[in-house]
Amino acid sequence: MNGWFLAAAIACEVFATSMLKWTNGFSRLWPSLAVIAGYALSFYALSHALRTIPVGVAYAIWSGVGTAAIAAIGAMAYRQPVTPTMLVGIGLIVAGVVILNLHRPLH
Repeated sequence: MNGWFLAAAIACEVFATSMLKWTNGFSRLWPSLAVIAGYALSFYALSHALRTIPVGVAYAIWSGVGTAAIAAIGAMAYRQPVTPTMLVGIGLIVAGVVILNLHRPLH
């Protein structure tokens, strides 16, 4: 169940971040409220995911997947260029998340 909370936290964070451009510096009401609600829901869901998922792993997944998703949204929706260097950086983020998920604590 906590994996679903983490997925919801990621989705809400990606939604909120993708809406930031539309706030025009928080001068437009409805996009601003959407951003605030998205981040609030994201942190609420993340706090529930942390009940069983270690904080380091959950945060790495939350931020890493969010970063990769926002880079893709920026490229598609806002026509922002994607350079080979950016692709390498995103690949390194994904690799870091995978490595953290492979971690097995020593007892």
